[in-house]
Amino acid sequence: MIVFGIKNCDTCRKARQWLETSGRDFAWRDLREDGPDESALRHWVESVGVNRLVNRRSTTWRGLGESERARAEDPQSAPQVLLEHPTLIKRPVFELDDCVLVGFDDAVKRAL
Repeated sequence: MIVFGIKNCDTCRKARQWLETSGRDFAWRDLREDGPDESALRHWVESVGVNRLVNRRSTTWRGLGESERARAEDPQSAPQVLLEHPTLIKRPVFELDDCVLVGFDDAVKRAL
C-alpha cells in the first residue's frame, strides 16, 4: 500500500498512526515532494472522480481563479491542475493495487 499525504496534515498523521498501530505495511509519499505523476492522477480521477479528489475547502482552492477552478473540476484537465497544485488533493490518498481510497473516515478504515 502507498499512502500519499502531507506530513504536517492532521488527518494524514492520524491515518499514519492508525496504520502503524494496526501493523499494516505501507510506503509514505509526500504529495509535495514525491507525489504522483500525471498518469497516476488520471487513474485517481477515473477511480474516485474529481468531486472526491479535489479539496474545495483548501487554501489553495480559494486562491485559484475561476478558470483554474473550472479546469480542476473537469476530469480531462484535473490531473494537470492537481500536478501543478498538489495541495488541492484531498488527503490522504491510499493506493492498494488498482484500488484508490481518499480521506480517512470510517468507510475508508473499513475498506482498508
